[in-house]
Amino acid sequence: MREEGKLAIGVDLGGTYIKGGVVNLQGQILRRESAQTLSREGPKRILAQIANLVEGLRRGDEVAGLGVGCPGLVEPTSGIVRDPPNLFGWREVNVKEELERKLALRVEVANDVNAAALGELHFGAGRGVKDFICITLGTGVGGGLVLAGKLFTGSKGGAGEIGHLPVNIFGPHCRCGNYGCLERYVGAEYIIERARNGLKANPDSLLSPLDKEGRLTPKLIAEVALRGDKLAQEIFRETGEIIGAALSGVVNLLNPELVIVGGGVAQAGKLILEPIRRTLAERAMNKEIQKVEVIPALLGEDAGLIGAAALILKP
Repeated sequence: MREEGKLAIGVDLGGTYIKGGVVNLQGQILRRESAQTLSREGPKRILAQIANLVEGLRRGDEVAGLGVGCPGLVEPTSGIVRDPPNLFGWREVNVKEELERKLALRVEVANDVNAAALGELHFGAGRGVKDFICITLGTGVGGGLVLAGKLFTGSKGGAGEIGHLPVNIFGPHCRCGNYGCLERYVGAEYIIERARNGLKANPDSLLSPLDKEGRLTPKLIAEVALRGDKLAQEIFRETGEIIGAALSGVVNLLNPELVIVGGGVAQAGKLILEPIRRTLAERAMNKEIQKVEVIPALLGEDAGLIGAAALILKP
């Protein structure tokens, strides 16, 4: 029985920032705090950071529990997190057990993109949709699956790793140990890498001074593309086409109603969404059965935080 006004704390653990907030049953963030992730100092230090952040957020309020979205492979039942990218010294960490001990609070843990998918399901673009894919584009590429109205995590919590679908079996080495993964082509640093490679043949591009100043980012590449720069436009067209091609395989496999696209790179809007839509429409088999809508995430950068809280609020 959920009483009116029930609150939970959601924490979104990232390689750069830890974001936390107090969330109510309507998915509203009542207050929030963040801290820079001490990503090179190991799990004990980061778990202490999370505990401190949660204590600051509680401020004497009664909360039903804490939900944590973590990168890496997460076993939902045990709360064990394995090999999160961009966090050093993590191999196998029982985040649930450690934080429950520190905080004397119920703790639930999910993969960060699964948490984002859960947020979109209950409070965002996925409301009322039974089958959808949520993909996040940023430093890495993550995926979450909602099937038959429920988050699908697979037998041991590893489902949805869209970023590690091989799109080229002879492609470059990926941090996961495989070769030619989607993330290795459309993760933020690889978008920048392709832009730099493109500058060799296009030295007059508006991207050139940004590169020389060391300020090249997907956000700035998008801004330059909107100003009409051909190389910047080509980078986003190619990025969207690669993502669309990969998604066509997922759509052929799962036949979802919707693809929700979020993450920092997705802030480029139509620059990346249009080539994703076009390529997906061209490549998905049986156009009527596999017709799928591609839309931006509604919760933006708060999806992971709100979704983490939903682990408690919407069990």
